[in-house]
Amino acid sequence: MTGDHDTAAVQEFFGSRAATWDSRFPDDGPAYAAAISELHLPVGGTVLDAGCGTGRALPALRAAVGPSGTVLGTDLTPAMLDEAVRKGRDAYAALFLADVVRLPLPTASLDAVFGAGLLSHLPGPDTGLRELARVVRPGGVLALFHPVGRAALATRHGRPLTPDDIRAEPNLGPLLAANGWRLISCTDEDTRYLARAERPA
Repeated sequence: MTGDHDTAAVQEFFGSRAATWDSRFPDDGPAYAAAISELHLPVGGTVLDAGCGTGRALPALRAAVGPSGTVLGTDLTPAMLDEAVRKGRDAYAALFLADVVRLPLPTASLDAVFGAGLLSHLPGPDTGLRELARVVRPGGVLALFHPVGRAALATRHGRPLTPDDIRAEPNLGPLLAANGWRLISCTDEDTRYLARAERPA
């Protein structure tokens, strides 16, 4: 988030849930691994888990790029990163505290960005998507993932699925295009959501 108030709100929300986050969704691991396998990340490549939370994606990202690759994990909430360390997931990635809209990374330094549940927490979300485009090399990829689809997630939260949802493909495509990305595919099923985009050359 961009403002201090918004940052504090996000940190409070996730910080209070960090210790029990994985136990709330104990069966999501295979969905993470399956989504990451579809990205065909380059062995030896550099990938960022943006909004990594407790680091559930980090083992699969490490497996994808191999021991010669670089895996980075960043989150806005210190308690989430602390929980990732407590679970030993810092063995798979270098973790750092940062806001996705202001990443301490060089331009065009990444082969890919993986973001689980990220889009709804980005400010705008144009600013965050533009910053992610900045740090990904031409031809690199962005994966926006959630272990359940939009309809299932709406049901989980007790709210209706609305046509203005930015994750809906007709909305997501133009949003990505306006911020440095080209949507490649969007899968929205009860068992997962995965949108893949490419950084055009």
